[in-house]
Amino acid sequence: MSASSVLLIYTGGTIGMLADPRTGTLRPMDLSHLEEQVPELERIQVQLGTIAFEQPIDSSDMRPADWLRIAAIIGKNYERYDGFVVLHGSDTMAYTASALSFLLENLNKPVIFTGSQLPIGMIRTDAKENLITAIEIAAAKDEEGQAMVPEVAIYFEYRLMRGNRTVKVHAERFEAFRSPNWPALAEAGVHLRYDRASILPHRNGGLKVHGAMDDRVAVIPLYPGIRAAWVEQALALPDLRAVVLSTFGSGNGPTDKAFLSVLRAARERGLLLMNVTQCVGGRVEQGRYVTSQAFEAMGMVSGHDLTTEACVTKLMFLLAQEQATEEVARRMATPICGEFTLA
Repeated sequence: MSASSVLLIYTGGTIGMLADPRTGTLRPMDLSHLEEQVPELERIQVQLGTIAFEQPIDSSDMRPADWLRIAAIIGKNYERYDGFVVLHGSDTMAYTASALSFLLENLNKPVIFTGSQLPIGMIRTDAKENLITAIEIAAAKDEEGQAMVPEVAIYFEYRLMRGNRTVKVHAERFEAFRSPNWPALAEAGVHLRYDRASILPHRNGGLKVHGAMDDRVAVIPLYPGIRAAWVEQALALPDLRAVVLSTFGSGNGPTDKAFLSVLRAARERGLLLMNVTQCVGGRVEQGRYVTSQAFEAMGMVSGHDLTTEACVTKLMFLLAQEQATEEVARRMATPICGEFTLA
């Protein structure tokens, strides 16, 4: 059996940086010399291809147009490779991975995002292990010769997690990511152990790469003392189509009459409101408590156990396809690729 082939896509981020020996300044690595920095790659039975953004992007500067570019690269090379590894900065990796999970419809091959907390050239770097294992996972096939992980995932510090279930939880630790509401897809120790029950099944039909996102979305985090007038100003933006309300606990918010009146007025104007908990783990149970019954009554859509990252990117994806707010609301309440679990 021929070796699997994996395309490495470098978008930017710490993992691809090298320190200048004279100044110590970080600069992007030339992927053509990757094996000089990671000689272990020569021992992996994988045929590697590489594509790098001409200008590496710090993940804080990632935009929907960049998500579309990554999706287009994968679509263009889909038949040539068995899997894909996307090197990406960690700060917004969960957003990009979530977006790609929606943009790559009927995906049946691995798209594994990874990065690092330290540059690849540093002695204590976590970049080498993350890169090597991500490549191994992207190349892995089951007994029938099909991709072991036919979905978009993030690999970081010994754990493989569904991309649209993942959040960054630490700025310094190597274990920077967590999947609070879905089991790890795989864990890397002496052996790579896959949890097949947690991995999406192979899908029917060929890959369809979507080419549009609508970024007219806002996120409003609730906090004690939030003023109705401020929320009203935020909701009054003329081209706004949807708002993610980052709520307390299981989807709760203030019962202040002025605050609720502002939200009702926005709903009556046709604005889509999503209810997503600001807690790292757990889920929205809209209407369970008095403090969320008004949300339920006004037609706010429960985000269940969606992450904010998945909610924002799914909204952008659906708004680009649908003009009718109620149709977007209906599709937001239906899982597309394992991004949330219905209660």
